[in-house]
Amino acid sequence: MEYILKAGDVVKHFRETKLSGLKPPQEFFDHRQLSRPKDLNEATSRITYNTRNFAGNYMLVIGILAVYALLTNPLLLIALGFLAGGFAAINKFAPDPVQVGNQVITQKSLYTALFVIGIPLLWVASPVSTFFWLVGSSAILILGHASLMEPGIESEYQGVEEV
Repeated sequence: MEYILKAGDVVKHFRETKLSGLKPPQEFFDHRQLSRPKDLNEATSRITYNTRNFAGNYMLVIGILAVYALLTNPLLLIALGFLAGGFAAINKFAPDPVQVGNQVITQKSLYTALFVIGIPLLWVASPVSTFFWLVGSSAILILGHASLMEPGIESEYQGVEEV
């Protein structure tokens, strides 16, 4: 039960810090602010401003792409479920050694069996290629959006302090 409360606190903290900065879809997808940057310096300044301005939206894009990657790779989803479920089951149901016939089954032997089955299954599911697909597709979408979106008028007054 203690872990559930901690996980709830983590989700609450994430929602308060990262997702509180979500911009509305009308602002994120405003086609009137799209334009091609004149040069690399302007593109860099747009990327710098927009990655801070739309950080919550970009995190949401990465999350959606991650869910899509898992749903389109069912073997990876099965392998991760097998490993996570195996860890949870071993911790919950087998904390102490169990006598089965003449054999004593320890938690260490159960973890060994889990790894012997789970790691090859995970290797076949190709998590590394899925990770690099996620990094590449996120980078293309985020950098493309950030470089094409003109900063709003508020960016002109970003360094000015109020008196």
